[in-house]
Amino acid sequence: MAIRNIRQEGDDILKKRSREIDEVDDKIRELMNDMVETMHKFDGVGLAAVQVGILKRIIVIDLYDEKPIIKLANPVILKTKGKQKVEEGCLSFPNRFVQVERPSEITVEGINENGDKVKITATGLLAQALSHEIDHLNGIVLTDVMIPGTMEYVKPNKSKKNSKK
Repeated sequence: MAIRNIRQEGDDILKKRSREIDEVDDKIRELMNDMVETMHKFDGVGLAAVQVGILKRIIVIDLYDEKPIIKLANPVILKTKGKQKVEEGCLSFPNRFVQVERPSEITVEGINENGDKVKITATGLLAQALSHEIDHLNGIVLTDVMIPGTMEYVKPNKSKKNSKK
């Protein structure tokens, strides 16, 4: 597995629509595993392949709970229900947070890492994460869906290595 570089705000690739994959093979599984490792390294809850510079319809999500990590190829939103106003960040927009409106419930179909078709119905944070990552696959970024005027910049914590007390 490998840590991939995350494409940042302003990179043209983030605005491009990702392409469907034909099958989940060893190369796709390796990409999915690299994406999970990259997401964990940067403390994210989700990552789309386009964010690591690959225009393939692949997402990974980890809510850091007891549930398994979600790895999906060709995810499609089948239906949504309700709305929730939430705060959201993005690994491609480091240290920035905005308010967005997302579905409160979402049903998504895709192909898992074993090549099996799966359907996920989610609420709350998982519904939000699925919506966010699928937006990335369609070239839609955080600033495209934010509620105007809600962006906040949070200064990153300085490394504690150099401070001794």
